[in-house]
Amino acid sequence: MSFSIRIPSPTSWDTWKYSLGCPVWNCKHWEGQIYPDKSYSRDSLQWYSHSFNTVEGNSTFYAIPDRETVKRWCDQSPSGFRFAMKFPREISHETKLQNCQSSLTRFVELLQVLQDRDRLGPSFLQLGPDFSSLYWDRLRAFLERFPKSIPIAVEFRHRDWFDAERWEDKSNELLQENKIDRVHLDSRALNSRPAQDETEKVAQDRKPKSPWRNSVTGKSPFLRLIGLNDPNLVDPWWTEWAEQVASWIQQGLTPWVFTHAPDDRFAPKLARLFHNKVLEKLEEHPTLPPSPLENRPSIPIQQRLFDFD
Repeated sequence: MSFSIRIPSPTSWDTWKYSLGCPVWNCKHWEGQIYPDKSYSRDSLQWYSHSFNTVEGNSTFYAIPDRETVKRWCDQSPSGFRFAMKFPREISHETKLQNCQSSLTRFVELLQVLQDRDRLGPSFLQLGPDFSSLYWDRLRAFLERFPKSIPIAVEFRHRDWFDAERWEDKSNELLQENKIDRVHLDSRALNSRPAQDETEKVAQDRKPKSPWRNSVTGKSPFLRLIGLNDPNLVDPWWTEWAEQVASWIQQGLTPWVFTHAPDDRFAPKLARLFHNKVLEKLEEHPTLPPSPLENRPSIPIQQRLFDFD
């Protein structure tokens, strides 16, 4: 006797007004809530892309994959799903946007594969904490030369860029002129209490405590929410941002939202909590699809057949 666990194709992604996802698509602790068994890591993207319509591609910060790998990602994800890839650290942190043409060319080629397969979301250029206003001319030249057909968003971390009287307005104008979105990173929830475990301690030490903003410079505001491992403790900030995202949608904008937890195992719960709050403001918006694992009989591993529509 043969059984089949079929991952339904989430055609409703094409009707969504915003994009919602996690920082990874493969986490061994998501067994039972995203995919059925950790031994099926090769199918993790298929399962994940049923639950959410985008993902942060943080792996490209460390290494640029080959074209065949990227094509495989496209084959494993459904219509309406988008990858938001992170610029390689060689470009953003090591060379600070200068003398990086080889890496930039390879990265753009990767993005073009995704674009050709209709899987490309905005890639985010995360500037390092030491990338200050001293590099203004370099930043302007880089953004003005970057291909206009490829959507990107810029994340600032140095305090200079939050100086409203000078560099913040100036950088926002630069982004507006080039139709580039600004990344909004909010770590208030993470830092709202003392760390309760090692993952929260590490996150508090590593994540910036940048001033939060909700200014819009393009058509797709890019929001990275850094929460806590206990979803019950992020309510004030999730409520505030859900109202903002709903407002953006009502204005005709198409936001991108990524929920982070110190321990990745809790990121999907934070994302679902966020969407439920958006639905309180936009009742007509589609809900997240139910897990394909719900109400399934226990099936021996050797009898499981994966079939992606």
